[in-house]
Amino acid sequence: MHTPASSTSTHPLDEALALAPQAGDESRAARVYTGAPHAAYDNMVGPFGGASAAQMLQAVLLHPDRLGDPVALTINFAAAVANAPFQIVAEPARTNRSTQHWVMRMTQADAQGAEHTVLTATAVTAVRRSTWSATDAPAPEAPAPEQIPRAPHSGMVRWIERYDMRPLAGGFPAQWDGQEADSLSRMWVRDEPPRPLDFASLTALSDAFFPRIWRRRATPTPIGTVSMTVYFHVDAAGLAAVGTGHLQAQASAQVFYNGFFDQSGLLWGPAGQLLATTHQIVYYKE
Repeated sequence: MHTPASSTSTHPLDEALALAPQAGDESRAARVYTGAPHAAYDNMVGPFGGASAAQMLQAVLLHPDRLGDPVALTINFAAAVANAPFQIVAEPARTNRSTQHWVMRMTQADAQGAEHTVLTATAVTAVRRSTWSATDAPAPEAPAPEQIPRAPHSGMVRWIERYDMRPLAGGFPAQWDGQEADSLSRMWVRDEPPRPLDFASLTALSDAFFPRIWRRRATPTPIGTVSMTVYFHVDAAGLAAVGTGHLQAQASAQVFYNGFFDQSGLLWGPAGQLLATTHQIVYYKE
């Protein structure tokens, strides 16, 4: 039984998303926000990439000139994000009648105080209109999340503790024995403690899969995401309807070639609606 965070406490993700606008930007299209990685989302090197991606999107969500809801987000990991303060610049590059195109950049200062780019990003937001709609990728049949034990997370990196993961298929390798398997994994997942779903948390959840090469080879290969894209297939009202329910999430790879592999993911809501699809290109070191 998981108890939601009390109304007097702040969820770690909300603390990570607490970006502060820089004073003096009010007359400019480009807005600068300051923030920092959150210790609750620490990874092996720097912060969990999904949390950093959520912070980049948050800069768009906070922008006073934003039009509509996110439709697409691409994050390029130009360098490892340090556990240190950062700045995010978010600017609408073009605004049309119902769509808006964004460019974002995260920078961090080095020991000498010089700012260096660590992440770049683009996004599209849009005002959705009621049209014919259909889903050609229905959620697979699965037992209810309450019937599946939560995956152990003791001794792993800290960000894993921020998610309630319940494996359905293709779990984390039981041992590093080099035995090859298919790269497909499915699980129930939600924020821990439970938190109402929104676009920022859906972005972070889209990166909550362990690397496909670990599943494929059962070998602890060093990896790093180079670029990650999330496509959103839901509006704010649809996310609000999900509430704190578990999402069914699936990930697989298509190819591993000369130091890079791809990873595709799908995330469905509790009622089976497809909320997001995600794609990554990931570097691996031999």
